[in-house]
Amino acid sequence: MDNQNIVVLALGSNQGNRLETIESAIESIHNEVGTVIKVSKLYETPAWGFDSEPFYNCALVLHSSLSAEVILAKVLALEIKLGRIRSEDEGYQARVIDIDVIAFNEDIIASEKLKVPHPLMQERMFVLLPMRDLNLDWRHPILQKYLPELLRASEDKSNCKVVQNLGFPLQKIPLQKFNYIAIEGNIGAGKTTLVTKIAQDFNAKTVLERFADNPFLPKFYEDQNRYAFSLEMSFLADRFQQISDDLAQFDLFKDFIIADYHIFKSLIFAKVTLSDDEYRLYRKLFDIIYKEMPKPDLYIYLYQNTDRLLENIKQRGRSYEQEIPAEYLEKINRGYLDYIKSQNDLNVLIIDVSDRDFIKNQEDYAFILEEIRSKTN
Repeated sequence: MDNQNIVVLALGSNQGNRLETIESAIESIHNEVGTVIKVSKLYETPAWGFDSEPFYNCALVLHSSLSAEVILAKVLALEIKLGRIRSEDEGYQARVIDIDVIAFNEDIIASEKLKVPHPLMQERMFVLLPMRDLNLDWRHPILQKYLPELLRASEDKSNCKVVQNLGFPLQKIPLQKFNYIAIEGNIGAGKTTLVTKIAQDFNAKTVLERFADNPFLPKFYEDQNRYAFSLEMSFLADRFQQISDDLAQFDLFKDFIIADYHIFKSLIFAKVTLSDDEYRLYRKLFDIIYKEMPKPDLYIYLYQNTDRLLENIKQRGRSYEQEIPAEYLEKINRGYLDYIKSQNDLNVLIIDVSDRDFIKNQEDYAFILEEIRSKTN
């Protein structure tokens, strides 16, 4: 997947239990809108532009593949859910919760419903100070100024006081305690997409399989019997070479590494595709290599039913995959599950993603992160 959008939201509340509302909003944004990566300190600031109770304010940065317009629609719906009632009266008003889209990457958006960067952000200390806490390398695309410059230039002299630090959901998921995580799944289960997304959100280093470089793969799907051994030997050699090279770049005791395969998948696919004689020969070579490979601290298997796998394969449109039969996918799945049952020293987590879309639906991605968090206890 491509890099996700980096979105800055500003939150404010001056009615009811302000702290509880802000904390609920952060949790809801993470679960429904995008992955909350950083949160500023909580500030108490005077009402700006009208007489009212002081506000609690903060800013946060989230990762999302959604467009700015969709994010705006989601945060407006979230405001209503959290109790905001919009009055028809013009001007500023007291409110239970206010969520503004301040920045969307360094894009300039000027639509009827949304203007980004927020047109008044540079005039509001209660936006600039929390945003500074996020330590973003962000430059205002219209004013061409970084946050320190915007702060120095601001004429707002409001007394914005730090109240406390704020927590956020990712802090409760200490993935870094696993130096090396492998995520696997059947063809089309979305393992590479998930690995890339988690790596971006947790600042991890990735090891991604180079499947597209294998010259035997299109030939194998045309004539499995003829090219099966060549394919599996080629994959085994490439996986051994790649994982050795990639892991050698990292410190397995310090770096946080996440891979979209574990070398044992070679044996799973070989058992399905090779004849008995070929498999016995292959197994001897594999056992020699396997002893040399570091084992992941956490092994995640994404289970997906066959109908959903076929749908995903069709959607991603790789021509050589389009004729994969359902029976082949079912054999691969059984191979994975048999392998998992046989492993006594592997820390395994199976997640059923048959009815989940962790790219389009933030709720599904948050569910997966929560499942992984359960293994950190």
